[in-house]
Amino acid sequence: MTVDVVDLCAQLIRFDTTNHGGGDARGEREAAEFCATILADADLEPTILESAPRRANVVTRIPGDDPTLAPLLIQGHLDVVPADATEWSVPPFSGTVSDGYLWGRGAVDMKDFCATVLAAVHTLTTTGRRPRRDIVLAFVADEEDRGEYGAEWLVTHHPHLFADCAAAISESGGYTYHVRAADGRPVRLYPIGTAERGTAHLKLTARGRAGHGSRRNDANAVTRLITALHALATHDWPVVLTPTVEAFLERTGQALGVTVDLHDIDTTLDRLGDAAPLAESVVRNSVTPTVLSAGYKVNVIPGLAEAHVDGRVLPGTEAALLSQVDELIGPHVEYEFLSRSKPVQAPVDSPWFDALSNALRSQDPDAVVVPYCLGGGTDAKAFSELGIDCYGFAPLWLPEGFNYRAMAHGIDERVPVEGLRFGTRVLEHLLLHA
Repeated sequence: MTVDVVDLCAQLIRFDTTNHGGGDARGEREAAEFCATILADADLEPTILESAPRRANVVTRIPGDDPTLAPLLIQGHLDVVPADATEWSVPPFSGTVSDGYLWGRGAVDMKDFCATVLAAVHTLTTTGRRPRRDIVLAFVADEEDRGEYGAEWLVTHHPHLFADCAAAISESGGYTYHVRAADGRPVRLYPIGTAERGTAHLKLTARGRAGHGSRRNDANAVTRLITALHALATHDWPVVLTPTVEAFLERTGQALGVTVDLHDIDTTLDRLGDAAPLAESVVRNSVTPTVLSAGYKVNVIPGLAEAHVDGRVLPGTEAALLSQVDELIGPHVEYEFLSRSKPVQAPVDSPWFDALSNALRSQDPDAVVVPYCLGGGTDAKAFSELGIDCYGFAPLWLPEGFNYRAMAHGIDERVPVEGLRFGTRVLEHLLLHA
């Protein structure tokens, strides 16, 4: 059968694969079976692996022309975050095409990439072409929670499926990012993720003396917790320039014709203008309070107060960050990890980065390709544990003025249909030449 990437993406969106977290998810099995059907039609042999009932992952391998080359892993997740239909202009799982866009939850995170991969692979195999090297495909569950039913589970229980892969590509990179140079000319950046900050999600617990709300209490757990959170939230975390961020600043500055001063990052970010959001959150660590819990009655001072904070850690800085957290929260508050994952780093100057850049330029010769560091995290954290160099590369053409970065997890999530077709062509080039 002939497949169209827009139709594939629309069909994937119509599978409600909402992941509420804590093991509460739906639809992943049905979406996995759909992917397996497309792969089987392309004369491949997909395997569905369930980590728990209905928590399904699909893995297959495409033989390449040169078996001496290390395989490339292409991985994407099938689950999505919840969507409140009352807030949307269209039903979030309708897969509606309107005004040149495909609308629906997962359109950019990340059923668009899954669809472009399926379309590119199907086109190549059904036209008798083979990739240059073996390609391992993995469509996984549970990325929007902890990955324990998806990538983490696969890495733990089926590492042999990926053992010989040298590099991987997945979400959060390779898309058009429109900026203006110092002289006013338009520049199309294409950021490729070569690093991710690590995760240090912490639970803070403040203990004190319970008592009546009307009486003086110098050991109020709520006050101790608030004081600690204020110290964390207002702390001026030092600048740490990783190889990826330094390369981004220098190469983007050169493309825009602005002076980059690595000793004055705030001024440099100001000079980068609209390109600054790609770096401003990853020149430092961050610790952000997100959840508070304390008390049960207005006239009772509780003896315990708790909070969650979202810590993000640049490579090589976790020990320093935790030491600073200890100092800031003081002696009456303690912390424990809710979740913890290492930062991810892949080489910027490598044949893999060059291959990804060439694939983009095959469809946009004026593309300015730069490395960048993701502020959050992806399943790359799991696959990097196998020694795989993981890159954020989900190619997509975007029109100027389209706020792509606001789409993931947002209301009225949508993706341009021409962007999907662009991404498919880029991936076809990559499969044939990488």
